[in-house]
Amino acid sequence: MKGVKRIVIVGASAAGLTAAETLRHRGWNGDLTLIGEEPDPPYDRPPLSKQVLTGAWEPERATLRSPQDLARLEADLRLGQRAAALDVEGHRVRLGNGESIGYDALIIATGVAPRRLPDSELAGVHVLRTLDDALALRAELLAQSAVVVVGAGFLGTEVAAAARTMNLKVTLVEPEPAPVRRPFGDRIGKLIAELHREHGTNLRCGVPVTRLRGAGGQVTGVELGDGTTLPADVVVLALGSAPATRWLTGSGLRLGDGVLCDALCQAAPGIYAAGDVASWHNPHFGTRMRLEHRMNATEQAMAAVGNLLGDAKPFAPVPYFWTDQYDTRIQAYGIFPPGSDLRLVHDTASNSHFTAAYGHHGRVVGVLGWNTPRQLRTLRRLVAERASWTDFTATPAPHHGRRQHPPNGHSLSRPRPARAQSGRPSHIAVRASAAACTSPRRSTQEGPC
Repeated sequence: MKGVKRIVIVGASAAGLTAAETLRHRGWNGDLTLIGEEPDPPYDRPPLSKQVLTGAWEPERATLRSPQDLARLEADLRLGQRAAALDVEGHRVRLGNGESIGYDALIIATGVAPRRLPDSELAGVHVLRTLDDALALRAELLAQSAVVVVGAGFLGTEVAAAARTMNLKVTLVEPEPAPVRRPFGDRIGKLIAELHREHGTNLRCGVPVTRLRGAGGQVTGVELGDGTTLPADVVVLALGSAPATRWLTGSGLRLGDGVLCDALCQAAPGIYAAGDVASWHNPHFGTRMRLEHRMNATEQAMAAVGNLLGDAKPFAPVPYFWTDQYDTRIQAYGIFPPGSDLRLVHDTASNSHFTAAYGHHGRVVGVLGWNTPRQLRTLRRLVAERASWTDFTATPAPHHGRRQHPPNGHSLSRPRPARAQSGRPSHIAVRASAAACTSPRRSTQEGPC
């Protein structure tokens, strides 16, 4: 690209690394600087809440590239350096150590930062974003017996599953009526709640956290909005994340829920964003979105680099994400707006394997698979082709085995798995990186789900 001799990438995780590699693969041979706040070489984050946390993987296994691979990038790799400010007019990035680095083009890939609660500085209170976070949490889980996980989204449910695998007493707290309700709705949330109960997790849904309790600088419990206090040796805050844009305040870039970009992932002339921090207009769905999904980090980085180099192609993906919890893999393509219609497509009599489709504004906008990867890949085309929801629902739904529920899936229940002789839950699946209930309440402490 004419006039671009120096490119700076801020953020050295999956999106930033992919951007650097794509530049070199596309033949761009100018000066390249890759800035990363963490001292570790780029690593994959999804295994942190599963394989690394349980000890199934050594930490080094999460590393994305070898030292030799990084050297082949011929980049100025600035690890352990924090971006502090951006001067758009002067085309410079200022680092936390006071150094200033000039650029002709800039790619922002700084990701997100975990949200916290007051008193989260108490010993025993953890967030999980970095490799150091995962290792510190694992060390405490090995030494303690009771953990409270606050937040039952994807991260919180995965951490709860990992902790049960380690045979800890686990309580999962969620202010919504069900786990992972916002992306998937109540019915799927109920199945996820049942999955965790079957493996011995205590759920408290529909109740907020008031504060953390501590003594002598150590966390001792979590106080809930109903006045009860849950004792805890360890507390994991999985309250969601905020885009890491503080360093861009005052830069002149448009900020909202992330760095606001157009359909080309461009935030300003010569400045692009990719990954968790980027908010862009997805023309396939006709809406602005920001995704915290591993696949999107890679795909968007490649698209942003392509547009920086002149491709001028709108980034219009069908999002894909997944989670592994216990013996269950949940995968999803598309988007899942609040108020969407839901229909079962393939299911078994026990509902241990099924797929579901989501409709919104007359179109199929999302599909979900519960232990059905092959069927789900077939259904993806409905989202990619923006299939009519009316035409889709007029087609009889295929199924396997004797149906126990109406075709529209109004009733869903999970079979109870056989318990191991030891009473321990089955081991969490060790694959790449979701999480209000059909079972009767077991006690008044469990909340509405």
